Amino acid sequence: MTKQIIEPLYQLDILGSGYEQATLNFPDDYEGQVTATLVRKKAQQSTNKAVLYIHGFIDYFFQNEMAEQFNQHGFDFYALDLRKYGRSHLPHQKYYNVREIAEYDAEITQALDIIGAEGHDAILLSGHSTGGLTTTLYAAHHPDHPLIKALWVNSPFYDFNMNPIKKKLGLPNLSRVGKICPDLEFPSELNKWYVTSLHKNLKGEWYFNLEWKKPTYPWVRLSFVRAIFEAQKEIHQGVTLNVPALVMHSDQSKNPKKWHKNVQTSDVILDVKHIDKYARKIKGDVTISEVKNGVHDLILSEKSVREHVYQQLFAWLKQKGL
Repeated sequence: MTKQIIEPLYQLDILGSGYEQATLNFPDDYEGQVTATLVRKKAQQSTNKAVLYIHGFIDYFFQNEMAEQFNQHGFDFYALDLRKYGRSHLPHQKYYNVREIAEYDAEITQALDIIGAEGHDAILLSGHSTGGLTTTLYAAHHPDHPLIKALWVNSPFYDFNMNPIKKKLGLPNLSRVGKICPDLEFPSELNKWYVTSLHKNLKGEWYFNLEWKKPTYPWVRLSFVRAIFEAQKEIHQGVTLNVPALVMHSDQSKNPKKWHKNVQTSDVILDVKHIDKYARKIKGDVTISEVKNGVHDLILSEKSVREHVYQQLFAWLKQKGL
């Protein structure tokens, strides 16, 4: 039986000329109405290749330089703002509220169906941070997907960056409590300087919506802790991928309490040693790349660093036949 694909109604996106967005609708969940947003930017020349990008936690798609890089290399670019993030957040919803990472499968699947229906038969699935965890598991859970030909993850959230004792003893308990009391809040411990280091009105070079990508986020819901903890268990046990994967991360992690220039040359969110450790547990054709002076979102690093990221990425894609 042929799957019926609802043709999306695109309109001009907030990023301006060349960018379009379409709203995807889903059944109500525990908060009510649910939507996600598919953003696209087509390459100048017709192509059968596309990328689908999934953002991280407290994030949304705004990285237009990345979209343009893919266009220049012969890919149509697509990105999702997941439910309750960015463009997709609805007034009745708590930002970023999720109870299982698998909730996102619905929009990823629908986006892939749409991309396929729009004339593509080779898709690079891509994700940053939490999006890297989500896309790794999606690729592992859909080993025979006809469109996914490769996976690229940028600083994937394969493990919590916290005190080892707290992680070993505290996380399992927090996860158990999170199942019963999902809306309870817990200190996030996210480094407060990260967004400051990026935004052009603060100390960075990028413009983005500070309501959608907040400068500080001191408390996180236990539902999110549980969702990530349960998803990471699979990664820690070692998943199998049927497509080649490129895992990229910075060469160093820091956790500065005061502003310091190394905020802009290191990952201040995750421990890069954890990323490397668990990437090595993935079974399949996996390439791990360490990026000198990269920040957590590698493509928001200083210009020469992100140019190196793109050079490596597109060389790898060419090597893998994409």
